[in-house]
Amino acid sequence: MGSLLQMGRCKQALVLCLSASVMSFFIHHYCTTEEDTDKFVPQQIRALPSTSPRQPNCICQGNGVFELKDHLPKDQYDDIVKRRAEEYKKHHIRTSSSLNRLIFAQSNSPLQYPIQGFTVVPLHKNIISGLALHAAKRQIYKVTLSVSSGVLAIEALGEGDKEGQGEQEITVQSTSLSDLNNLLGRMTYTSTVYRMRTGDLAHFTFEHHEAVFPIVIQQPSVPVLYDIGNDINSRVTIVTKTFLRYTELQVLISSIRTYYKDIKIIIADDSLEPQKVNGPNIEQYIMPPAQGWFAGRNLAVSQVTTKYFIWVDDDFLFTDKTKIENLVEVMEATPELDVVGGSVAGHGQFYFSLVYEEGNGEDGGCLNRNGAVKYQPVPGFPTCSFTSGVVNLFLGRTDAVLKVGFDPRLKRVAHSEFFMDGLGSLLVASCSHVSIDHQPEIENTKYSSFRNQQSKDIEDKLAHHFFKNHLKCIRYG
Repeated sequence: MGSLLQMGRCKQALVLCLSASVMSFFIHHYCTTEEDTDKFVPQQIRALPSTSPRQPNCICQGNGVFELKDHLPKDQYDDIVKRRAEEYKKHHIRTSSSLNRLIFAQSNSPLQYPIQGFTVVPLHKNIISGLALHAAKRQIYKVTLSVSSGVLAIEALGEGDKEGQGEQEITVQSTSLSDLNNLLGRMTYTSTVYRMRTGDLAHFTFEHHEAVFPIVIQQPSVPVLYDIGNDINSRVTIVTKTFLRYTELQVLISSIRTYYKDIKIIIADDSLEPQKVNGPNIEQYIMPPAQGWFAGRNLAVSQVTTKYFIWVDDDFLFTDKTKIENLVEVMEATPELDVVGGSVAGHGQFYFSLVYEEGNGEDGGCLNRNGAVKYQPVPGFPTCSFTSGVVNLFLGRTDAVLKVGFDPRLKRVAHSEFFMDGLGSLLVASCSHVSIDHQPEIENTKYSSFRNQQSKDIEDKLAHHFFKNHLKCIRYG
């Protein structure tokens, strides 16, 4: 024990001994290593113990594969790889949790404990509901509970029984099973770490039985609600981005007003020489020139005050099949949904799945985009199916989309990337019963000169994915 004390630091644990009529307490010491006690040091980055086996390397297979490291600047390659590794380590620390650990319940355990739903506010005390022991007759019953990111105590003990309360381990023993369970029913947990969302694993033991159950440490969120009113104008805002295409934009606005004469239209405009767009319920936001596609999306959506917005390109054309109400109906009936897409003439009902494999920590992950993949029908709407990404006609839940955002680094070559960033956060569906037309293409030399820079943009985008998304490869299928 002497050598163990030198390696680590000692902590106190409360041992509670009961007879049918007498209660007494004593403190014993137990020791932990520096690795266990020094998990969070603000001055430097420390990796937490891994909660899952090392991920195998992943492979992008088939046509349309891009190995992203091949698109990095050769003279900056080593420095970029080093910086990416450091950022990924910080990302892992920020997002990892002991709650990700795989836990198996032993069979025929006499221990009763919460297996799900025990959530505490950081630094606040809570009763651990459901703790109990169910065991056959014994001369003495003894259980131990230990935690690592909080302290334990027993509510409403006598005034002389407070010593030792608030420890990371408590042992309770008694000759009476009912007395022991009475105390377990008053066991409290108080977290000692402050995070928005993290967790702890409680170890509950009796003789050779051990149970591990999760404690979610989470700051509660305040609801953000939208009053959707009684008509489409109070529920949806139409948003678009324009660049050097005022003729097409005016055609789009005219078609919108044919079917929705009062709905608000928000325009993000990064044209080289902006022109005023006039009309009722139109908000035009002038940007610095040529800021790009996703910067404009960010600006336009940031000004939406309705529960939903519908995204359209500036060369689209509303028809009698562009019924925004039908998409709203799907969203309102399926509150978990965040984005619902329609179809565009010339593109059809474009939708795709995204399959991500984490890969190992050195090389990065693999992302496969597979076209025309549906997961399941949306309940109650046979023309709609869940998927990962949709076409440029989509209804978005404003607060959900704002949380993901649009990467302004992507100027001219971007669409799937929004759904990539939203993978795991946004629930997406595609519907065939709502569609929009595409205007005939008009020759525009100046506009085309910017669009023709796409090859460089693609190279920059692939290098950007290597670092930002910690990807080894992308496959566009």
